[in-house]
Amino acid sequence: MLRGSKVGLRARHEDDIPILRAELYDDVVNASRAESGPWRPITPGSKDPRLVVDDKAQGHVPFSVVELEGGTLVGTATLWGIDNHHRSAHIGLGLLPSSRGKGYGTDAVATLCHYGLVVRGLQRLQIETLSDNAAMLRSAERNGFVREGVLRSSAWVLGEFLDEVVLGLLVQDWKPDPKV
Repeated sequence: MLRGSKVGLRARHEDDIPILRAELYDDVVNASRAESGPWRPITPGSKDPRLVVDDKAQGHVPFSVVELEGGTLVGTATLWGIDNHHRSAHIGLGLLPSSRGKGYGTDAVATLCHYGLVVRGLQRLQIETLSDNAAMLRSAERNGFVREGVLRSSAWVLGEFLDEVVLGLLVQDWKPDPKV
């Protein structure tokens, strides 16, 4: 397990799947804002790649996020779009509604940065998020990500186009948290 100051990133367990399905993916509003495609229901027991991990997929590393104190599941974190030639990847994060506003997002991003920049030896990490996602923007910026641009009206979410913000972090600009 990768340890931050508040959360750990560990492999997905089978008993994580029903919780993630119910609290993240069955929530139409949350899933519509988090996914790049339209919401659709997930059949229980299906091998949906957002939930069931394919350990052979090299460009996508999903984690379950757990509280260090007690081990309670609090969400998902992903390093995706890993490009070993250009040494870059994207970060994705989804916290359960009951786990938001507790600093877990900032700590999970810090721990993903450690994984991507130290463990994987990447040069650049990138986050794309909706422009009104203040929590993700705050978590990214607290970890040294810089706003690089706005993709105007690039995301179709529940009947309207929304702007997305692109943030980047280069290894030479990263200030690691000494607790990670």
